[in-house]
Amino acid sequence: MATLKILYFAWVRELIGRDDEEVERPAPDSSIASLIERLANRGGGYAEALGDHQRLRVALDQRFVPLETTIGQARELAIFPPVTGG
Repeated sequence: MATLKILYFAWVRELIGRDDEEVERPAPDSSIASLIERLANRGGGYAEALGDHQRLRVALDQRFVPLETTIGQARELAIFPPVTGG
């Protein structure tokens, strides 16, 4: 079974209650948004943290990408809130 490691950061991590997890890698043509939606459907902290895609940024294999990006053969997905400076 091919897996995808998901890393959670900042308040996303706090709401979900874990730093990371491994899931079965979705089909290569699946989008990151569809995976996040599937995770949000777990309910609880997942729903609270991942329910509003506008509040999230993602990096696929350590490269920032839009949520519509397909997962392909990626090994790692990082999910975090937007970063602001100041």
